[in-house]
Amino acid sequence: QVQLVESGGGLVQAGGSLRLACAASGRSFSAYTMGWFRQAPGKEREFVTSISWSGLTTNYADSVKGRFLISRDNAKNTVYLQMNSLKPEDTAVYYCAARSLSRIVTSGNEYEYWGQGTQVTVSS
Repeated sequence: QVQLVESGGGLVQAGGSLRLACAASGRSFSAYTMGWFRQAPGKEREFVTSISWSGLTTNYADSVKGRFLISRDNAKNTVYLQMNSLKPEDTAVYYCAARSLSRIVTSGNEYEYWGQGTQVTVSS
């Protein structure tokens, strides 16, 4: 069992940066593939990025590639999402998710544990 708590969301102007954190509790955090998803009002949840248990493999949605960076610190049971050059279309609730299997996937249905989400609002 893994509990996930996101933090770091807020209001930022376009072009600005935010760093989200997802703190995990429970055993074997380092064995989990971690992901970030987001859901904007009136839209479906979408994949943002994911990272392997080792941190050596990552995957990004095309819409955030080159602007967002995922990382993890297994000693701190935390995964991070550094978001740069933010755009108004990045406005959404951002969710952290964990998957016990090692393969990086983009479907939210493949992730077993979810946080409550943190709001990110980018003003134009």
